[in-house]
Amino acid sequence: MFFFELWSALRAWWQIRPAPANLGALGERLAEAHYLRQGGRCLAMNWRHGRDELDLVVLEGEVLVFVEVKTRTAEIGGEGYWAVNRRKKTALRRAAAGWMRQIGGACHTRFDVVEVLVCKKGTVRLLQHRGEVLFGRRRF
Repeated sequence: MFFFELWSALRAWWQIRPAPANLGALGERLAEAHYLRQGGRCLAMNWRHGRDELDLVVLEGEVLVFVEVKTRTAEIGGEGYWAVNRRKKTALRRAAAGWMRQIGGACHTRFDVVEVLVCKKGTVRLLQHRGEVLFGRRRF
């Protein structure tokens, strides 16, 4: 009896759980809407430079913001901020440098990490980590 209940619970969880690709795309759309509400303008989404990718490139006034979006479900949890390790930061810097070369440079830049937590009931929580918290004062 116990195993049947456990199997039923696991099957129900697996069917409700969104696919990882859909979950990531949902998080990126929610992050884009967040920046648009704050008065930003989305210049690119999922921009690739070689093997590196920028989830969002947003223009906030005169500041060019490179955004890394980390989407998690409530069951999996974990903080997206800590998922941006040294290797990911290096990849973000490389991609941002490629973007800057393409547009001819920009005077003010910032890196953000947006964490999106999606709960089973459909509620969503966004948490934004800005610039110096993530990378320090160093720019490129």
